[in-house]
Amino acid sequence: MSEAAQPMPFSMPMFRGFVPERMRPWIYVFFAVTFQFSGGLYLGTLAQMMGETTLMREDLLMCLYANLSGMAIYFPLLFRMKFRFTNKTLLCAAATGVLLCNLLAPCITFLPLLWLVCFIEGMCKIQGTFECMSNIQLWMTPTRDFTVFFPMLHIVILGSMQLSDLLATCLMYYYHWDYMQLFICGVMMFNLLVLTVCTRHFRMFKKLPLFGIDWLGAVLWAMLLLEIAYLFNYGDWYDWWNSPVICRLSVVIVVTLIFCIWRMFIIRHPFFEPKMWTYRHLLPVLVLITLVEMFLATENVLEEAYLGEVMRYGTMTSVQLDWPALAGVLAGCLFAYWWMHVRRFNYLRLIIVGLCGIMGYLLGNYFLISADIHISQLYPLIFCRGFAYAVLSATFMTCLEEIMSFQHFFQALSVFNMLHMVMGGVVGAAIYTRGLAYYLPDNIARYGAAIDRVSAGRMPVGIPHYMETFMSQMTEISIKQIYGWTAYACIFLFLLFLLYDAPIRRELKQMPSWQKIRKVVAESFAGKKRA
Repeated sequence: MSEAAQPMPFSMPMFRGFVPERMRPWIYVFFAVTFQFSGGLYLGTLAQMMGETTLMREDLLMCLYANLSGMAIYFPLLFRMKFRFTNKTLLCAAATGVLLCNLLAPCITFLPLLWLVCFIEGMCKIQGTFECMSNIQLWMTPTRDFTVFFPMLHIVILGSMQLSDLLATCLMYYYHWDYMQLFICGVMMFNLLVLTVCTRHFRMFKKLPLFGIDWLGAVLWAMLLLEIAYLFNYGDWYDWWNSPVICRLSVVIVVTLIFCIWRMFIIRHPFFEPKMWTYRHLLPVLVLITLVEMFLATENVLEEAYLGEVMRYGTMTSVQLDWPALAGVLAGCLFAYWWMHVRRFNYLRLIIVGLCGIMGYLLGNYFLISADIHISQLYPLIFCRGFAYAVLSATFMTCLEEIMSFQHFFQALSVFNMLHMVMGGVVGAAIYTRGLAYYLPDNIARYGAAIDRVSAGRMPVGIPHYMETFMSQMTEISIKQIYGWTAYACIFLFLLFLLYDAPIRRELKQMPSWQKIRKVVAESFAGKKRA
């Protein structure tokens, strides 16, 4: 029988004998959730941190992008680490790293060091999550079917993101913003206790050394990603290319990119191999996920501006929207599972369904947002956003696995997540911030021209109260305009998809077994030694 027809039996021999078999995979699910809860700093506590520290909003957002960059750049190293160290060593190291980074982050005021801590925390976070989920993959799908694994994986990842934001906001409101760091430290200490007592060092394969890894290439690509994130994150604050800082940084980005490409072609085994970029359909997938992230970046700019400047919601009121977002995420992941695994429909059509969810969110905001609505009227829109994000994340990752060979899959996954987690969001946020900076003064000038001494004398309220209402209305109009233009862009992309009919397979190829994966890695390592 073939390997696909005869799945490997599931077992977790790293646990000690007294741990019940049925509890073992659930313990790793708990570990994965706790790793996804963690972060260097937490956006749910952003308002209080800005008021108590000297950090600006851009500084705190840069901490988030550094954390996500650490996660994205680490993907090509995950299997090398898995075949070098035992599962217990990797999980203990990841939990210890998260623990130390959460202890250090609130105490650091030097920004480059704070960004480095957040970057390292992201590496530890993805290492712990990968190690947990890869060890229970056969429990989730005995045939290694990614149409099952990726939707379930995104329930853990995206669901944890929403719950982490809820928890951080509540701890900030009732206690203090650094209580979230203390909570994560406590959870990581509990994880280390469980790992120490309940697991043992167990090695399924002969270990492979870490020789042959392009560490310099990894550093160069990480520098490039952080430089681009810095450019778009701080661009509006520096007034873009009117500032010498942004001009010099742009030159540095070009030089770094040239070095990355040059190194990719001159060494035998670079961090990202040139062949990885040549796979058919890879570039369309990368472009699409970038555009989708740019559409969804409206959450961090337009939605926050509307809730804060127009509706005047406090933090505990705004965080209620995480619940419909969580419901949308769960519904989206389950729908993707039903579509890809149960019904085995075309993946391209599922991307169209996700785009419909984004269109519903953008158009709903354009037609609905007003200072007169109740917060419950926003729930369907937030649900659509969460649904679309979950559907598209699971589908894009499944399509990526289908079009790539395993040798280059994790390299492509790293590039995919650079665009998915960092580039798309930061570029989209920069565009919307710039749009608000243009439309808000423009609308104030247009509508404010009608206010003169005669009209002011007829006002039933005082000028200060009227101006406060006027500014709120101008903000509302500006947000509507940008939502409208974004909806136009999304509709245009949707129409392109309707015209495009690619023959995407309905049957997904199987992931190779751990033995075959180790053989591929070992052969690659042997080739590097001969070279």
